[in-house]
Amino acid sequence: MKVTDYGDVRTRQYFESFRGRTFAMIKPDCYQNIGKIMDDIYSAGFEIAKLKMSKFTKETAGAFYAEHQGKPFYDGLVSQMSSDVCVGLELVSADAVPKWREVIGPTNCDTARQTAPGSIRAKFGSEGPRNAVHGSDSEPSYKRECNFFFGGEEPEKRPMKTTAVMDNCTLCIIKPHMLREGLAGQVVDSILEAGFEISAMEIFNLSRPVIEEFYDVYKGVLPEYLPLIEHLTNGPMLVLEVRQNDAVASFRDFCGPHDPEIAKHLRPNTLRAKFGHDRVKNCVHCTDMPEDGRLEVQYFFQILQAHQF
Repeated sequence: MKVTDYGDVRTRQYFESFRGRTFAMIKPDCYQNIGKIMDDIYSAGFEIAKLKMSKFTKETAGAFYAEHQGKPFYDGLVSQMSSDVCVGLELVSADAVPKWREVIGPTNCDTARQTAPGSIRAKFGSEGPRNAVHGSDSEPSYKRECNFFFGGEEPEKRPMKTTAVMDNCTLCIIKPHMLREGLAGQVVDSILEAGFEISAMEIFNLSRPVIEEFYDVYKGVLPEYLPLIEHLTNGPMLVLEVRQNDAVASFRDFCGPHDPEIAKHLRPNTLRAKFGHDRVKNCVHCTDMPEDGRLEVQYFFQILQAHQF
């Protein structure tokens, strides 16, 4: 169910006070810590409503940080932000803007380590613009930055594109229950620590017909097909393009057996052994056949990107 409007202004103000939003961004210097920062976000009580990996150009970074043009640090900031991929997030919580600013800590990382040692910048930042994360400083800034990163009615006109390579790749879907339980960051961290490259990442909310189309090959094969379809349409999922040598086979081995109970006995260090509950809520989907790796990635990061999903 989706709330589309309220009966009166007072009701709107009351309920929206619990659903404040802000824009956050994990900067290029913190690629290896994406999962750990997501874990801190969940631990701080935020819900991640939107997430997308993208890459700034010098032009789009300049436009995003236009308010700082002319300041001494502007050129270095634009150069650093366009150096590699970043991850934009829309976070939901009461008093989201000031709460996120408190969680990330002071802009200067040395100051953060002295005054807020538990903050994200204190733990993961280094110096100057390499301070791990960005956070909107006001409600108007949130709206502008979030629209810049995620908005636009026409996908081809959105400045921030997917970073999917669609070559030597496999697909990973972190299932809805993992996001609801706040464990998606731990899965991302496990994937990166195992030496895999995450070359694209985005949250998708998909309708039943779309999920049924994607899982059509499993119809009549998996006994839990219908409960699986229900689960995947029951909340957001985090979809990743994962790359490594022999990507499909190596990542499938890393995920472990489809049944978490079997995984716990035979492959206790796999993702499904660590995080899976049952054959439906088994943490992740991964590509099964080597020839399907690119096709599954294309479905999410090319076909669905061309439409409003």
